[in-house]
Amino acid sequence: MPQKLGRHGIPVRTARNTALAALAADLPSPILADVTGTHRHTALRWVAYARRGWAEYLAARAEDGANKRDKKGE
Repeated sequence: MPQKLGRHGIPVRTARNTALAALAADLPSPILADVTGTHRHTALRWVAYARRGWAEYLAARAEDGANKRDKKGE
C-alpha cells in the first residue's frame, strides 16, 4: 500500500503523522491507543504533542521577522 500511494505523490509517513495528530487532538489517549493499536505511552505522547500551544512558535516567528526587517533597514 505505501508504494502505491507513493507512486501517486502521497507521502505516506507525513499523511500518517497528520492523521495521528488530528486524532490525538480529538481523542483521549486511552481511546487513541485502542483505536490505533499503539501503546498507551505512545498515545499519551501524541496527545501531548497535538495539544501543545503555539505561543512559543509564534513568538519565535515574530522575533525572526523583526530580525529580518532590521537587517534590511541597515
